[in-house]
Amino acid sequence: QVQLVESGGGLVQPGGSLRLSCAASGSIFIVNAMAWYRQAPGKQRELVANITRGGITNYADSVKGRFTISRDNAKNTVYLQMNSLKPEDTAVYYCNAEVRSTLWALPVGYWGQGTQVTVSS
Repeated sequence: QVQLVESGGGLVQPGGSLRLSCAASGSIFIVNAMAWYRQAPGKQRELVANITRGGITNYADSVKGRFTISRDNAKNTVYLQMNSLKPEDTAVYYCNAEVRSTLWALPVGYWGQGTQVTVSS
């Protein structure tokens, strides 16, 4: 099994910054793509940003220029640096990772438990 543990959420004022981290552990041969999603109350879960193992990134239009996704392959960890936060960024943020447990295994997607980010004055 694979576990994803997120950290770094909290309460921040508009214009502030937070850095989220997500570490994968367990039965891991290799971690392929990693991503951050978020879900606000009453809304569907949406992709915030993703990153390939090689470092190619993709962002939702709503966070371009404000958020930066990065990863440390040696630590199986993905980060999300969030700057210039807005109240509309308030949501539970979830980490997602595509993991192969052996050389021959098919990749399987795993989710973290979520971390709350609240942007409010």
